[in-house]
Amino acid sequence: MRIGHGYDVHRLTEGRRLILGGVEIPWEKGLLGHSDADVLTHAVMDALLGAAGLGDIGRHFPDTDPAYAGADSLKLLAHVMELLGERGFSVGNVDAAILAQRPKLAPYLAQMGENLAQVMGVSPDRVNVKATTEEGLGFTGSGEGMAVHAVCLLEE
Repeated sequence: MRIGHGYDVHRLTEGRRLILGGVEIPWEKGLLGHSDADVLTHAVMDALLGAAGLGDIGRHFPDTDPAYAGADSLKLLAHVMELLGERGFSVGNVDAAILAQRPKLAPYLAQMGENLAQVMGVSPDRVNVKATTEEGLGFTGSGEGMAVHAVCLLEE
């Protein structure tokens, strides 16, 4: 077993879609980034890459490369899974925590987990996605951005 931790953060801004775990959430703001800025999927990818000793998403999908402008992060996750498969790794489980004051994410969490599980080729009970507010504290609490912590276990 190998453990990995991923962390990502994106600023909230008007004029962008809010996509988390491949789910588009209706809200007045979205996440700013080079790709679709899916902060949840990015943190999960970083956890997986870290557990495999393969660096991070910036190394594999640099924001200086126009090929990734507006990219669907679930497609990037599929590429990460190919890299893991080539090295004989499979996902044991993933646990992720979204830090966001608003909007309320509870209605969307199950679909986020199912989307991630499908791309990773595991059953949905191996992917846990949860959300919490930060009681108005910090950049996530003030609504300036969202952050995600993700951990995973890989099996060799």
